[in-house]
Amino acid sequence: MGKNEKTSLGRALVKHHNHMIQETKEKGKSYKDQHKKVLESVTEVSDIDAIIEQAEEAERLYAIHHDSATPVPINMDIGSSSSGITAKEWKEQRMREEALHASSLQVPRRPHWTPKMHVEQLDANEKQAFLTWRRKLASLEENEKLVLTPFEKNLDIWRQLWRVLERSDLIVMVVDARDPLFYRCPDLEAYAQEIDEHKKTMLLVNKADLLPTYVREKWAEYFSRNNILFVFWSAKAATATLEGKPLKEQWGAPHTSQKTDDPAVKVYGRDELLARLKLEAQEIVKMRKSRGVSATSAESHREQVVVGFVGYPNVGKSSTINALVGQKRTGVTSTPGKTKHFQTLIISEELMLCDCPGLVFPSFSSSRYEMIASGVLPIDRMTEHREAIKVVAERVPRNAIEDVYNISLPKPKTYEPQSRPPLASELLRTYCLSRGYVASSGLPDETKAARQILKDYIEGKLPHFAMPPEMTREDENETADDTLGAEIVKGSQPVEKSEEAPSLGLEQVLDDLSSFDLANGLGPSKKTQNKKSHRKN
Repeated sequence: MGKNEKTSLGRALVKHHNHMIQETKEKGKSYKDQHKKVLESVTEVSDIDAIIEQAEEAERLYAIHHDSATPVPINMDIGSSSSGITAKEWKEQRMREEALHASSLQVPRRPHWTPKMHVEQLDANEKQAFLTWRRKLASLEENEKLVLTPFEKNLDIWRQLWRVLERSDLIVMVVDARDPLFYRCPDLEAYAQEIDEHKKTMLLVNKADLLPTYVREKWAEYFSRNNILFVFWSAKAATATLEGKPLKEQWGAPHTSQKTDDPAVKVYGRDELLARLKLEAQEIVKMRKSRGVSATSAESHREQVVVGFVGYPNVGKSSTINALVGQKRTGVTSTPGKTKHFQTLIISEELMLCDCPGLVFPSFSSSRYEMIASGVLPIDRMTEHREAIKVVAERVPRNAIEDVYNISLPKPKTYEPQSRPPLASELLRTYCLSRGYVASSGLPDETKAARQILKDYIEGKLPHFAMPPEMTREDENETADDTLGAEIVKGSQPVEKSEEAPSLGLEQVLDDLSSFDLANGLGPSKKTQNKKSHRKN
């Protein structure tokens, strides 16, 4: 072989090697673009985004199933709300519509699949089922009497939930103790039963240290009466105990730290909760085996019982996981949606935990601003800060706000109900004045104040909690009288028998208007008023 032949052969090998490397890089880039997407929670989309998404999904499904796909109905007609009815009648109609369509408000189900199914076929089936679910909810949104709150619209996030539900023996739904029913999703419990009739769902009532003992007793009675498996828990308290740090007493209410021997009312510690979770999961496995239910190949070789954690964003799932593991294994932040993928954590040879990303479930019961105030939606998405602060002002009593922030809110006028909650504008302006928050325009920086107030509200600095729905108003008043003024039932101010507002004369109304102008810098100065008074004299 000559020298030239050797050189040409070497060049060909090098060229072929470089070509293979380039081809591998292109394949890897394509795979990364298609399958390695960063999961992001999507709760709100604009109309044009929804139309484009539906069109793309319909076109893709038509290419796969030529005959089975149906055209996507796109309704561009914006119906006007019916007029001529009062607000009370409108609310009653909306409640009737919500009760009528309550069964349609479901979480998406994963279509039937087998391990032998091809990946492309499984992906197409899941996308088609998810699109059908989205269409069903879109039809509910077209009903002008129904207000559907933002919900998770990313299929990949729901896929994480499907995997957690399928692998877990016990499902733990983490809820906020201050309003457990707001964060509970009954349809998720029903879906777990559809997957496996032996699966159980436990409510882990987190942040229970923010509740007085008598409130926990009322909730324990409600859960027991409705056959709901529950445990009171505080991830913050468990973490502080684990690190040997003292836990600050919550908003100066001694009833929150009052210990009780009742196992249904007490706040569980780390070791107690781990033992309870393992016991419940092992009972489920024993019941499944005793009834001769065949397990999958993965479950048959598995030694540990699996406990899956699900729930809304920012309810404390990651904090709970870290407290149970004993070290920081999942990211924790006050911004909802920190956890992106489900992850399994081995606690012992008999127990494994599975953490699912937080999901915003579809709901009728709350407004968008209530979801922001509850920490479900990020505060950064807040557009109308006064609407969100209005939720806080209606839930937290006036005296509690004044004590926490050391401020004095404007009192109601003589012709207003004396027990009314403070207005959002009153709270924001007073807070800005006390903290010196001024925007570049020279006006009070209400946006900055609203963010700080909402943060304090979510973290528990401002006291608020809900009572069970079956509790009567008389029971609420009796229990509220036995506690401090800071312990207040959600959505209600201290009940006072206010007399009817007396009829006012023209002079009193003008005095109120002038005092309002002076308070907002719109009226004449004090010097001008003094000059006028001297002239009269």
